[in-house]
Amino acid sequence: MESSNGCSRKAAKDVSLRELREKLAEFARVRGWEQYHSPRNLLLALVGEVGELSEIFQWKGEVERGLPNWSPGDKEHLGEELSDVLLYLVQLADVCGLDLGQAALTKIVKNAQKYPVNPKPSPNYN
Repeated sequence: MESSNGCSRKAAKDVSLRELREKLAEFARVRGWEQYHSPRNLLLALVGEVGELSEIFQWKGEVERGLPNWSPGDKEHLGEELSDVLLYLVQLADVCGLDLGQAALTKIVKNAQKYPVNPKPSPNYN
């Protein structure tokens, strides 16, 4: 399926980090943008996008899971900003030579060791 911007879009499939990384690299390459994609520049762009994401939630107070009270337009806007954050994060990891998926899995294991399962729930987390 082709979207209005000419990019191929597939319906409801899991997308790998590798696929995102490859599409982003090609997107930048054909536009001659690789020269601007230093780790520092990508990090600053990522921080800017996190700021835009934060603005969406800034004055909403607590928000219910699933966003049942949000309009379709608000949800679409959120998806766009989350995507911007993800795409810059994937690019940053790529230009730094890191396997982001493997780093995330390793971090989950480290967190499991650091925060073992407590059979008795803490009253602070209710």
